[in-house]
Amino acid sequence: MNQGELGRFLRARREALLPADVGLVAGGRRRARGLRRTEVALLADVSTDYYERLEQGRNAHPSESMVGSLARALRLSVDERDHLYRLAGYAPPARGAGSGYVDPAMMFLLDSLTGVPAHVTDDLNTMLAQNRLSRALVGSWETGDDRDGNVTWRWFTDPASRSLNAPGEHEAIGRGYAADLRASTGRRGEDPTAARLVSDLMRGSEEFTHYWNDMAVEPLQSTRKQLNHPDVGTLDVQCDVVLSNTTGHRMVIFRPQPGSTTAESFAFLGVLGTQEFTT
Repeated sequence: MNQGELGRFLRARREALLPADVGLVAGGRRRARGLRRTEVALLADVSTDYYERLEQGRNAHPSESMVGSLARALRLSVDERDHLYRLAGYAPPARGAGSGYVDPAMMFLLDSLTGVPAHVTDDLNTMLAQNRLSRALVGSWETGDDRDGNVTWRWFTDPASRSLNAPGEHEAIGRGYAADLRASTGRRGEDPTAARLVSDLMRGSEEFTHYWNDMAVEPLQSTRKQLNHPDVGTLDVQCDVVLSNTTGHRMVIFRPQPGSTTAESFAFLGVLGTQEFTT
């Protein structure tokens, strides 16, 4: 690890950003250019003191997941992200891997979507980032571990994860998750993370095993769904999937169906504020 070079790189990228670049309000006059250290620390979910020590090269060695979070917070390109990993003494993550990183184009789009729920997952369906309405709708998932934050794992192992979805759609959704996972594992090849997820699912869910043995292969597609929220009622949505060709990450956007009252319900959900709902 090259602590001095790592700190200089972090500082240079921080000073190159404006609050608007990361979805923040400037909030008064600034004496120095770029983001404040406190703002980067907030975005990366790390203490300000720890981030300051990283920039100053003072006895701080970030984990791989922390490097990914810093790369996301600073809106680094894939090449810049890989450079940051190497400075921290790690091999860059493979394409499609989670690692806490989301490419800046996805983060910009996510920051811009304020009227509809949206979130970003990796190719194994592990949550990487959510906007405010996504947290209000489904709860905060991106702060969980590889299992708690994995949509497919929770669907097949936690019955409460289906509470928002209409019962008549459960089978189609489950089959879709299994077929998507088979497509992703095929692209990854001999990947231990993907293999472990499949193995754990087969041990933990007979339903998943049944769908998996059907050998269906199909990445997630745009799908119409009916959601039943405890506070805002029925939501008629089109779950659109936007793919990043750079990282393989996917953004899922809950688009209101034309002619429905779902857009107004989303506005009301935003007024209610971010609350924790099990899905």
